[in-house]
Amino acid sequence: MLKTKTMTSLVTALALSLSSYSVLAESMQQEDSEKLGLKISTQAKLRDTGWSDNTSDMTMLLRNKQGQESIREIKTKTLELLDDGDKSLTIFNKPRDIKGTSFLSFSHPIANDDQWLYLPSLKRVKRISSRNKSGPFMGSEFSFEDLSSFEVEKYSYNYLGDDTINGLDSFMVEQFPVDENSGYTRRIVWLDKAEYRVQKIEFYDRKNSLLKTLSYSSYQQYLNKFWRADSALMVNHQSGKSTELKWDNYAFKTGLVDGDFNRNTLKRAR
Repeated sequence: MLKTKTMTSLVTALALSLSSYSVLAESMQQEDSEKLGLKISTQAKLRDTGWSDNTSDMTMLLRNKQGQESIREIKTKTLELLDDGDKSLTIFNKPRDIKGTSFLSFSHPIANDDQWLYLPSLKRVKRISSRNKSGPFMGSEFSFEDLSSFEVEKYSYNYLGDDTINGLDSFMVEQFPVDENSGYTRRIVWLDKAEYRVQKIEFYDRKNSLLKTLSYSSYQQYLNKFWRADSALMVNHQSGKSTELKWDNYAFKTGLVDGDFNRNTLKRAR
């Protein structure tokens, strides 16, 4: 009888020990996944550092669920700040009814981004509240949040494994927004292993359902270092709408300075 009790105690102790080991191993694996996800995302950011500023011409193609299209022509200007997030200026040139509309964004790694939209029809500059950043930008499938520069501090991370996308060996990294006002619970990002270029992003809404997918294509290299896609397609799976962006005439290190990104000059932006 005593032997039976002793054996039972040993079996119970062993089971508890194995259970504790399993929990510990799972915890360590999760910690390793978080560190690796952070490492990959940090490397992607470092590889795209040092371009100073750039300008480009952009075409925005909007498609509704029925396939009807509308086109907008846009000028973009971006200033890289090494001690803060990037500053960007987006100016609409066509069609005529929105010509002169301009959008100014100051991204920040930790604090809320500062964003302003100038609407010529109202002749006023509207500040975008951090609580409204999940709203659509100019009727597109991009939100104001999507227009901020990627900053490592904006997310926590989880490495999901490897995958092949666009014929390229890639990392899959889950990114969880730190900001409670984000319109997303998480994003899954595919980055190719060779150059750490973003190939695809899946966006999950506040109910953790797949909301949108952003796909990049036709990457070109500039200054023998920096990669930019010629095209990006954002598909909204819930509404059936999509927005395609196409870039031309990229120019880097053009001499833009902080004074070129001023909310007081939004009305005169060209």
